[in-house]
Amino acid sequence: MSDQAIPSSLSAPSVHSASLTPAQGLMVRVLQRLAGNISANVVLLAIVLAGLPLAVWLDLRQLSENTLRTQVDGLANVIGTFRTYYATSVVARVMAHPGGSVPAANYSDIPGAIPLPATLSLDLGSALGGGNANEMSYRFISDYPFANRAAHHFDAFEQQALAQLREKRQPAIYQVSGSVLERRVRLVTPIVMEASCVSCHNAHPDSPKHDWKIGDIRGIEEFSVTQPLAANVFAFTYLLIYFALVAAVGLTWIALQRYQSAIIARINRELGRANTFLGSIAEKLAKYLSPQHYQSIFSGEKDVVLSTERKKLTIFFSDVVNFTATTEDLQPEELTALLNEYLTAMSQVAIKHGGSVNKFIGDAMLVFFGDPTTQGAQEDARACLRMAFEMQQRLAELNVKWRKQGIEEPFRSRIGINTGYCNIGNFGSEQRMDYTIIGAETNLAARLQSIAQPGGIVMSYETFALVSDMVRAHALEPITLKGIARPVVPYAVEGTEGEGDAKQPVITEHTPGLDLFLDVRAVDAASAARIARTLESALTALRKAAPQS
Repeated sequence: MSDQAIPSSLSAPSVHSASLTPAQGLMVRVLQRLAGNISANVVLLAIVLAGLPLAVWLDLRQLSENTLRTQVDGLANVIGTFRTYYATSVVARVMAHPGGSVPAANYSDIPGAIPLPATLSLDLGSALGGGNANEMSYRFISDYPFANRAAHHFDAFEQQALAQLREKRQPAIYQVSGSVLERRVRLVTPIVMEASCVSCHNAHPDSPKHDWKIGDIRGIEEFSVTQPLAANVFAFTYLLIYFALVAAVGLTWIALQRYQSAIIARINRELGRANTFLGSIAEKLAKYLSPQHYQSIFSGEKDVVLSTERKKLTIFFSDVVNFTATTEDLQPEELTALLNEYLTAMSQVAIKHGGSVNKFIGDAMLVFFGDPTTQGAQEDARACLRMAFEMQQRLAELNVKWRKQGIEEPFRSRIGINTGYCNIGNFGSEQRMDYTIIGAETNLAARLQSIAQPGGIVMSYETFALVSDMVRAHALEPITLKGIARPVVPYAVEGTEGEGDAKQPVITEHTPGLDLFLDVRAVDAASAARIARTLESALTALRKAAPQS
């Protein structure tokens, strides 16, 4: 069956019937390129994996640079503030009074005086403590301020730190605090009284305490640095860029996968429709082929080409006796239904026994065994004979049914069976071919059928030799046939071996006043006696009526 033999109206729907837009076509090509190019996928994966450590390294370098820049700015601010304070509060006062200067707590009230170390620390704390949130701050505070100075404010941390420093003599105390958006680090160190400080404080009239000892802790120095987190957010620029790129790649990949899934789902739907269409076509074509031949074609075992081969087959040929005369009173529709029912029933029996139903010729049918599969010449012949017996029984059952439907004349078939080598294969043209058998052996099966008695089976010697252990048969007069040089001795089947006097397991008779169907194999022991009495009563009634006729 070539493509030219299939009408365009029966061609399967194309999988690509739904045209793609240019964008969809580009997407499909990208997906196909990515799916088919392993190197591109490996390179993309390597870039993604190598990008993370590279981004981390770049951001750590940038973070380190930002931290160093902040530290340098803070140190520069401290040094600059100290230089300004030293220039105005020390150097300028000394130079303004060349006669001399003295250190004093209230140096601002004494011409030429310079601040004491504690006063210097207090003034520096005031100068450095006014910076913004990103700068360092410094405080010099004590809970024993001089009388002429304002009391220093202590928060809870500072009070706790001063108590711990005096009790445990720790060198320093840290506190890390802050909010979600900023962090703050505070360092507290003790202000320890030295010898010079003790003598000064104990002698100074404004000192609140005059019993200081060396090593006492007068107060604390607090260094704090506050920095908003936002100041370092952009220190991770490369990492943020990396995550953004990875997210973009991931989202793009997900979108491509979803789009690809949609395309595959659509193609699968189109393939499903195409498969359904092709399945329906195959199912229709199967009606024109034997199941074995259909299976061999659609499984790929055989090609649909013009070719033949020689095989040893057992050929079965049957025909209904006087079919035209039997059905001449039927309407065409009734005749068609009757013939189809008969051929369907016979085909089912043939398929059951493994036969290949090759063709129907009106009411005749050709069946062969041995192709495409064979069980061996002997088993093929035996299967064919079993099929013939069952066909006769099935036809008897159909005759009973048709009799009830008004068909007066019963169907009687003649059967011919032959075994021999035949040419089998595809015959015809490239546009139209038939799978069939030809040769003298096929013609012989038809000839044997023609000489069989109605309801009888005639076989060739070649077949009889293979099944002689299962049937009883007698030879007929030899016949000659064109293509076969020797005379052919037919054998008429009388019955199966072991039947004894019961030659026919199914007994039928149809005539005006009589409608008989008896299947002795279906009768059980309980019914046999009742059937026998019925038949005896019928025979007695028939004998009584015979003299009157």
